[in-house]
Order: sequence, then C-alpha cells, then structure tokens
Amino acid sequence: MGRLFLMSLAPTGTIYSCKHCDTPLAYAHQILSRLFRCKHGKAYLFDKVVNVNVGEKDDRMMTTGLHTVRDIFCVACGSILGWKYVSAFEKEQRYKEGKFILERFKINSGVPPGRVQLWAEHDGRRSSSEDDDQGAA
Repeated sequence: MGRLFLMSLAPTGTIYSCKHCDTPLAYAHQILSRLFRCKHGKAYLFDKVVNVNVGEKDDRMMTTGLHTVRDIFCVACGSILGWKYVSAFEKEQRYKEGKFILERFKINSGVPPGRVQLWAEHDGRRSSSEDDDQGAA
C-alpha cells in the first residue's frame, strides 16, 4: 500500500507509544488527568495525541453523562487505543471536548533509544517490533 509517514516525537522525557507496534503517540507532559477509567481499567486524558486515525462519531453514555466520541486507532497497526471527545451534553463536562483518552493497557510508556520510527511500511505485514514482542513471551 505504500509508505505511511508518522509524526516522530523527539526523545525528550517520557513518550507513550502503541503497545503493539511502538508507534509514538504522546508525551507524558500532555496528560491532563490520570483519573479516567475505561472498560479495561485505567485511562489517561491527553491534550494532544499524534499518529492516530479517528473513527465515526458515536453517542455514548459514560459514567459522567452522554458524550459524542470517536474511537481512535493507531495509524501504523490499526489497533484501537481509546477515543476522542467530540462533544459533551452536560455543561460541566465540556472541558473534555477535543481531548483524547488513551487506555493504559493499550499503550507503553517510554521509548527505548533507536526505536522511534520515522515511517513504517503499511502493507499488512507485521513489523519487527511485533516480532520482538512475541519472542519475549
């Protein structure tokens, strides 16, 4: 399918990346809250996230009320990572609009030196980082 160009993040501080393919997603200093929950456990609210695709709008009833959200997917491997808040129906929840939730169990913190990718082949084949993960299991 060709090359997929990814946004690289300079290796300064902690970087959160996709658990499946190590694609960089966000800096730790962009976390607005660590107090969110999802069906799999902890989740973090981020101000800015890169290297994701967004899905269709969906109205969901959450613990804090009704929200319009879009699921977000890793641009390299397609794994679902969390969601983006589009709108909140309750006034007190509008601070979330335009922000991102990354589910903690779907991301890794820190990127080992030399593993920050500038691009990846996007043709359905497994990347070398996935091969490394399976070898460690």
